[in-house]
Amino acid sequence: MALIKCENVSLGYEGEVVVKNVTLSVERGDYMFVIGENGGGKSTLIKGLLGLIRPVTGKIEYGDGISPHCGGIGYLPQRTDVQRDFPASVREVVMSGCVARSRGLFYSRADRERAHETMRRLGIHGIERRSYRELSGGQQQRVLLARALCAADKLLLLDEPVTGLDPFATAELYETVGELNREGITVIMVSHDIGALSAEAKTVLHIKTEPVFYGSRDDYMQSDVYKGIRGSKNF
Repeated sequence: MALIKCENVSLGYEGEVVVKNVTLSVERGDYMFVIGENGGGKSTLIKGLLGLIRPVTGKIEYGDGISPHCGGIGYLPQRTDVQRDFPASVREVVMSGCVARSRGLFYSRADRERAHETMRRLGIHGIERRSYRELSGGQQQRVLLARALCAADKLLLLDEPVTGLDPFATAELYETVGELNREGITVIMVSHDIGALSAEAKTVLHIKTEPVFYGSRDDYMQSDVYKGIRGSKNF
């Protein structure tokens, strides 16, 4: 069974539909890019997959132990000023991702070991005592990615993770996420970075209120939809 399956899903707020008629299947090991202009429904779709909003119509099904309420999904939201100035150490931020797994009031030994291994895996174990707010944008995103991995190691939802990063930090983050995917972690990434498609994406969902393309990366790059946006100022 697919990790996530959407059948004719429409999502919105207070009765107003923002994205509609989404049908897709996210398989284990997939790397899906969700593409679209601002206001097209990308972040709304992510909120629906996370269970933060309920479908207006259609249904979302989960498999292989994935559930928005019982774990299995790690989430890296869009960067905000509040996040950038969060007054905590790197270790504290990463450890907070274990909250969903911890059954008591305190972190377990397994939680601490998981956080340490995740920081080592992402190359930030040497800065675990530093203040998160003092880090560069690229380092902060690695910390938040580590936090998401502590929450779940099957599926990552990444919402515009490279926004505001310089080209070097952007390339580093894409390489890190690509490595995680090659290790077996399924990735759904909202992105405006069309150039990254050639290197990373396996499947593409392009939405503009509703899907205008859903399929493989190669088919997308040959499609009229892709050819029509290559020169667009909105991407």
